[in-house]
Amino acid sequence: MSIQQSIKPLRGFRDYMPEDLLAREKIISCIKKVYESYGFAPMATPGLEYKETLLSSGGEEINKQIYSFIDKEGNEVGLRFDLTVPLSRVVAQYTDLPMPFKRYQIQPVWRFDKPDPGRFREFIQFDIDTVGANEMIADVEIILAMYDSLIALSLTNFRIRFSSRKILNSLITCAGIPLDKSLSIFKVIDKLEKQGLEAVKQELGSGRIDSSGAEIKGLNLDELQIKRIMDFLLLPQGTRDEAIASATEFFKGVPKSEEGLRELKEISEYLDAFEIPKEKVVIDLSIARGLDYYTGPVYEAILLEAREFGVVLAGGRYDQLIKRPTGEKLPATGASIGIDRLFAALKKCTQVESKSSVADVLVTVMLKEKMVEYLKISHRLRKEGINTELYIGTEKRIGKQLEYADRHSIPIAVIIGSDEFSNNQITIKDLRLIKKEKIETVEHGDYLKARIGQKTVQSENLIEEIKQFLQESR
Repeated sequence: MSIQQSIKPLRGFRDYMPEDLLAREKIISCIKKVYESYGFAPMATPGLEYKETLLSSGGEEINKQIYSFIDKEGNEVGLRFDLTVPLSRVVAQYTDLPMPFKRYQIQPVWRFDKPDPGRFREFIQFDIDTVGANEMIADVEIILAMYDSLIALSLTNFRIRFSSRKILNSLITCAGIPLDKSLSIFKVIDKLEKQGLEAVKQELGSGRIDSSGAEIKGLNLDELQIKRIMDFLLLPQGTRDEAIASATEFFKGVPKSEEGLRELKEISEYLDAFEIPKEKVVIDLSIARGLDYYTGPVYEAILLEAREFGVVLAGGRYDQLIKRPTGEKLPATGASIGIDRLFAALKKCTQVESKSSVADVLVTVMLKEKMVEYLKISHRLRKEGINTELYIGTEKRIGKQLEYADRHSIPIAVIIGSDEFSNNQITIKDLRLIKKEKIETVEHGDYLKARIGQKTVQSENLIEEIKQFLQESR
């Protein structure tokens, strides 16, 4: 291994510096609050599962992506590739769980996948699931929680799309395609948003050459089968009502097509009752989702200003995956957020605050012989719940210490020199003012040295004044 390799993470993995972790934690906290408002409770599972538990759950493609090995006890194990399969194992194991069981889970997962923008081989997933509920209101709750989460993140330019695997199953039937080809066809159709209609058509037929020059083998469907699928993908879907009406007409006379259409209509009616904007949550009949275990409604969300990151939040109903040891199957539905992909997309949309410190206050040190006093002041602030960092670096100049605070986005600096000590006073400096419009003409370095944004107060009033400073920033 070269020196250059030894100081880099593996391909598809990444280091997280404080500014990224702090921003990510803020996103997670925001979404967690929404999920808890719907009654979802936290749960966690081990990163390692028996390989047998993981295989044949997500499909052939996912099986290829599982990190698996034999442990030191001779067990065949694997790193989990999602959080749904471990949930299924938990529900099967703990037979006394109250139903419906509603949980959220925030943990890392691993897939040996091709890295792309916002896509890594180790990433954090944030899932919500409801197990033990047949009714479509459970699916509606997932969609509503998705919607509320995006709104809570101050996003406005997004779209949630939903459909049903049952609709696609009906398409396979009416196109006269053998059922054993259905999952392969779904995966091709699911590329519509990213690759376009012509690419989908080619992959359903003889195949195509992608932009990198790689050959993508086709499914070799006949012309009539491809035409039937193309007609379906071109159905009018301007509104939810129009999508349901056009699909109803398309599937007239097709056996078992009514159930999927009824579910879409029921979900749409519930969304109308909640007054969710129709342009924000739409029906898209082409949605399939890549995992094999979906059985009913499926849904996904994209950020329209960051389409290159693909789907940031998605899920669906999987009524066949969870099975008790007795053979009893439990209905389930849920959604997952790829936090790392969402984070990357939010950065593109400038919705992420860059902050590399958790401190609200930096206590500067001007007189080394007064270090005990600086320690006491820092302790006072912390006891009042104010995150406080005492400067312990080598810089003696106050300007350099303020630059340190500014670089880490610490909003407030406390300055106590000989004059302040003599008069039992403390100077407070608001470093956020450099970003405010009214002092844009002031040079950055000059601002740090100047008395702009400073206030000198009596020592006994420090806590009250700091809290006031911080309150004004929120």
